[in-house]
Amino acid sequence: MRLIDELRAEHEVIDAVVGSLRTYVDLRIAGAGDPGDGPGLIRFLRLYAGHFHHAREEDTLFEALLHRAQLPEEGPIATLRDDHRATLALLDRIEAVIGLDPLGEDAGRELKRLAVEYSRALWHHIDAENSVLFPESEARLRRHGVLELPSREMTDDERDAMASGQALVLRYPPVEDIDAIRGDGCVCCPALVEGCPGLERSWWNESEWDEFEDHMAAD
Repeated sequence: MRLIDELRAEHEVIDAVVGSLRTYVDLRIAGAGDPGDGPGLIRFLRLYAGHFHHAREEDTLFEALLHRAQLPEEGPIATLRDDHRATLALLDRIEAVIGLDPLGEDAGRELKRLAVEYSRALWHHIDAENSVLFPESEARLRRHGVLELPSREMTDDERDAMASGQALVLRYPPVEDIDAIRGDGCVCCPALVEGCPGLERSWWNESEWDEFEDHMAAD
């Protein structure tokens, strides 16, 4: 499905820029990063990751799952919408600090904390969509005769934000956060113990549960 292929490819770009943000923040705290580059990172995350990428997920993919595949709002879809809102709120707080010059010790500590929280939340969100949402969406939409979903071209502003973000990745190579928990599936999702019943309980029908039980019995 073209839209899902596009969303998956966009995740690679977003993933890298989020890592670049972490590198940039560390350099700013050390007195080395250019204060003028912070707004470019924020602009990428607002326009490309938010207005372009997240909007197409919510307005097209999620709506198709709800109204054409007849899936419930509760569970994975609600959790992913909450992720979008939560990371946007964190980005607002980062933007309020990242452009300060001089940064200052207290502001630097707060910026570091926010950048770590934001990056880990968005990386987890990307992993959840790549490993669960996208493959499950394709299969379930196909069962309802939906083989393609509409997409759209980037606006000039979104394309410019993407180009700026990619240039900043070269200037600030993405950090490798060895303490970030990354991985496939619902088992890595904190929402599983905070209200989301998981994909199986939310989306599976009786025949899927019967098939699962048959496989378990055969093992």
